[in-house]
Order: sequence, then structure tokens, then C-alpha cells
Amino acid sequence: MFEIIEIEEKERGKVYHIRINKKDIGIMITWHAIDRSEMWGLDMERVINALIYPEEVVIGHRSRYIAHEKEEEHLIRAVYEYDEEGNPVVITVYFPYAERYYKGGGMYADKIFA
Repeated sequence: MFEIIEIEEKERGKVYHIRINKKDIGIMITWHAIDRSEMWGLDMERVINALIYPEEVVIGHRSRYIAHEKEEEHLIRAVYEYDEEGNPVVITVYFPYAERYYKGGGMYADKIFA
């Protein structure tokens, strides 16, 4: 489990300060990703859970990663990259049908929180 300990607004979006197993991490969620998560009806806890505990992570375009978490016939897809300091930045989020993108789980091109 994780705990959101602080949410900080920045120019690019919001930084969610998360505590997991007595370790803290900051995850930037861009305004675009926030808008998209709202459009898809995904609360930020579900998106963050998909990032921290993904079923799989695949490689996307432009050296980005895509965390997947399957929810029935759909899939939370959180596209992210790392900033200059090595902090994760979520670029966008969407909720397509799983059959289109899901590889079956257990594949990890990256892990935000190992």
C-alpha cells in the first residue's frame, strides 16, 4: 500500500508525494494527465496504484514507459518518463480495452518503485 502525504501544485501539473514502506517518492502528474484521468473517470489513487504496482510495463515512444493495470475488460495505461532528477512524470492516462494493448502481465521494461 501507499499513502499520499502531500500534493503540491506546480506549473506543469501536480506532484504527488507518496510514502511506501517508509520511503518517500514524488510523482509529477501533468495537467494533461489529470484532465485525461478525469475524462476517463479514473481517480488519482487508481492511476498512482497502476504506476507503483503495475501488472506490466512496456516501452512507449520517445523513451517513455507505459504502466498497465488491468481492470476487467479495460486497462489503465499511464504513460510516463523521468525528469532530469530521475523523478517520474506522468504524461497521459487512458482507459482502452485490454485486448488491444495488454501483453499478459509479468513484463517490466521499468519499475518506478522496485
